[in-house]
Amino acid sequence: MKTIFADYFWVLIWIRAMIEKELTSQIIKAFYKVYNTLGYGFLEKVYEKALLLELSEMGFVVRAQMPIDVYYSGEIVGEYFADLVIENKVILEIKTAEAISNAHESQTINYLRATNIEVGLILNFGQSATFKRKAFANSRKSFAKNDSNKSMIDNLLDS
Repeated sequence: MKTIFADYFWVLIWIRAMIEKELTSQIIKAFYKVYNTLGYGFLEKVYEKALLLELSEMGFVVRAQMPIDVYYSGEIVGEYFADLVIENKVILEIKTAEAISNAHESQTINYLRATNIEVGLILNFGQSATFKRKAFANSRKSFAKNDSNKSMIDNLLDS
């Protein structure tokens, strides 16, 4: 029974990854277009604004500096700001570092953990353009017991 559950869990993770695959592919194309146009050396804010323009021109709904509340024992204890949120489905974290670090990855995972968004991209406009994709299933989040925050797949599984 344990292996069946484990296999089922990984199938669900794969399904979730596939759901946003087309969207993340389009975002990555926009990332490379902005990088190839502007090149290396600007501040994060410049790339953020350029990416916002590019993704908006592609027809996506883009929110900049979206506030994310952090809860502890049901109380707000802090607030983060996600650089860009695309279609309320993907969080983008913009960096201009030598490389994507473990701290950048942890930051993105924490954004995903604090929202009902399951996919995040770290886009690094460093000397070479690099990105990392992160996923955190809503079913693993502490708010998953609240039906209003569940993903479509989670709701289907419960029925």
